Amino acid sequence: MNPTVTKSPVMLYTEQTPNPETLKFVTNRMLHKGTADFRTDELAKQWSPLATELFELPFVKGVYICNNYVTITKEFNYLWEDIMLKTKAFIKTYVEEEKTVINEGFVEAMEKIEEEAGAGYQYTGEEKELVKKIKALIDTHVKPAVEMDGGNIEFKSFDKGIVTVIMQGACSGCPSSTVTLKSGIEGMLKRMIPEVTEVVSEMG
Repeated sequence: MNPTVTKSPVMLYTEQTPNPETLKFVTNRMLHKGTADFRTDELAKQWSPLATELFELPFVKGVYICNNYVTITKEFNYLWEDIMLKTKAFIKTYVEEEKTVINEGFVEAMEKIEEEAGAGYQYTGEEKELVKKIKALIDTHVKPAVEMDGGNIEFKSFDKGIVTVIMQGACSGCPSSTVTLKSGIEGMLKRMIPEVTEVVSEMG
């Protein structure tokens, strides 16, 4: 007889984010290594059974999955106190049942889209070195802080001194993310890389 392996129970708690419309649901299980941002149920239906089921809840506007947490953006006409427990119970049960969170091939598909989107920005010479530096600074200094708030930031392009980044998860549409972007990220990049004149963001 095989001794049954008892798994540790699924723990789930919520964390506030700087965006009042967004709440972070953190578990003690790895859900998806990397980031997966679903703004529409079309994309969710293609790639994430978890996000698809969450979109069936009337108050869910966006789902962002990263490592051990799910960040949910709600429709503004709902209050968290009315929907938080229901959402928490739903995610906990889903994780306990070990259902698929993200479909196979998602990472590769997103990388391909990113490559195609960035195809117009093939950097050479000095610019290539600058882009490397900018990406490294964002990854080391900005990403960890943004992830703690339930969001993500990705480098998109560098053109004539302007760095374009993509804000995802809790950062997307968050009033305080604009302030963070301008005072924090722009300030740091300008100090470290004099060629940078401005940082602008697009919603992911």
